[in-house]
Amino acid sequence: MTETPRAVAPAEPTGSAESAESVELVRCGWATSAPDYVAYHDEEWGRPVTGDDRVFERIALESFQSGLSWITILRKRENFRAAFARFSIPAVAAFGDEDVARLLGDAGIVRNRAKIEATIANARAALGVGLSDLVWKHADPDAPVPKTLADVPAQTAGSKALAKELKAHGFRFIGPTTAYALMQAIGLVNDHLADCWTRRA
Repeated sequence: MTETPRAVAPAEPTGSAESAESVELVRCGWATSAPDYVAYHDEEWGRPVTGDDRVFERIALESFQSGLSWITILRKRENFRAAFARFSIPAVAAFGDEDVARLLGDAGIVRNRAKIEATIANARAALGVGLSDLVWKHADPDAPVPKTLADVPAQTAGSKALAKELKAHGFRFIGPTTAYALMQAIGLVNDHLADCWTRRA
């Protein structure tokens, strides 16, 4: 995910005389345009996410984000969780036409029929697959460390391979670019910039 320019925000005070003069944390450039982004960057983005339901949730949210700003999804995330049974794969796989109609009428989420139906189809595709293991096979811990946002790719050979494998299992609405955003988000690659504080945490 790439969005805005540079990032600096004050660190928590430590009580020392030096820290009383606002010590600054350097963050990835996209992460400072809104408090929602700061929290997501600091606490979640790029940190490992495992478990089939949790990985399924992130696939679903990345798919819903396609064509939209990620902050839109962040601000609706709890609504998505309520609407999609906390992203329980068996529960979403059992959704039928009444659920599609319910979701299309839910103003708290992104009401896009293609994305809703793809999420349900993806839950069915995930049944019995071992989704977390399948996705984590594509981890790339040796990916180059980006120095600027311009160094961060939109897709890679690894994301193309992940998208291809998911498609082979019946997943929809997740191409190489969405697959790479997923890889960044759940820690398959570490695309925090070289000077980002998280690399020293």
